[in-house]
Amino acid sequence: MTMTRKAGLLGAAALASFFSAQGAAAQDGDISACIVTKTDTNPFFVKMREGAAQAAEELGVTLNSYAGQVDGDHESQVQAIETCIANGVDGILITASDTAAIVDPVRQARDAGILVIALDTPLNPVDAADATFATDNFRAGELIGQWAAAKMGDEAENAKIAMLDLAISQPTVGVLRDQGFLTGFGIDPMDESRWGDEEDERIICNEVTAGNEEGGRTAMENCLAQDPGINVVYTINEPAAAGAYEALSAMGNPSDVLIVSVDGGCPGVQNVQEGIIGATSQQYPLRMASLGIEAIAAYAEDGTLPENTEGKDFVDTGVALVTDDPAEGVESISVEEGLDLCWG
Repeated sequence: MTMTRKAGLLGAAALASFFSAQGAAAQDGDISACIVTKTDTNPFFVKMREGAAQAAEELGVTLNSYAGQVDGDHESQVQAIETCIANGVDGILITASDTAAIVDPVRQARDAGILVIALDTPLNPVDAADATFATDNFRAGELIGQWAAAKMGDEAENAKIAMLDLAISQPTVGVLRDQGFLTGFGIDPMDESRWGDEEDERIICNEVTAGNEEGGRTAMENCLAQDPGINVVYTINEPAAAGAYEALSAMGNPSDVLIVSVDGGCPGVQNVQEGIIGATSQQYPLRMASLGIEAIAAYAEDGTLPENTEGKDFVDTGVALVTDDPAEGVESISVEEGLDLCWG
């Protein structure tokens, strides 16, 4: 983006600070960007940062990476955005830990003429960012719900379901996947902006996992304490699914339970291959981030804004159900194909 284009996006009160923040990078015409992830250790975000770095190198974009210390570290993400604004970058890619609280810092970045793209996790509201590049997380949940219902057949009416979520309900990825699963399984999700308000008696529990193996194990133990006859387990991601399997194994009945999940990392796909997870919905973080860098480069060059996927309020970067036990009427790919496309 040219200096004229950037300055034109600013209010008069912001002009002085904007020109001060630009520094030498703007003078020599370099394109610069930041990527801010929830953590720098989760394989999903590692692959996302890898995709951003690869695209940045190919396009000559200077890229700086930031991350929270743990999932949920909102303050570190705020500090990262402030640093990116001060450095006068052209664009910011962010996977927000708190999709509502991050809106004000994002607004400050946009007021400074910076293109802000949410990756994977839509902001609340979604239009608080200039664009969102993400998996259709509702669809990801819907696919595993449809698969689980098809595998159970008529017995789906007698299912006992454990819902192992990410965190306390808020409009974010965890809610989208949860509500998508219920919809796919044939359960009325009630208010799709939150989980836990459903009235279907087949739902035995909603427990939070923090998206890790230990959390998944503890959550599953809590659910089994409520009803040891649980036979379907929805998990927010594959580490939580692995923990749930450990808890079920301790009870001696993992083979009697359908476990489904979302992510498509290599360890998770291998768990599908080994029968630990019945099916998982695979998403593509490298693609999200590389497309995000391409969008920042295009915007910096001539002000081009990303266009949403038709019929959606975000750019859909794709999802596929991975299983070696396909269900009639539910589109899927094999584990072999999933291993070719996995990450982590």
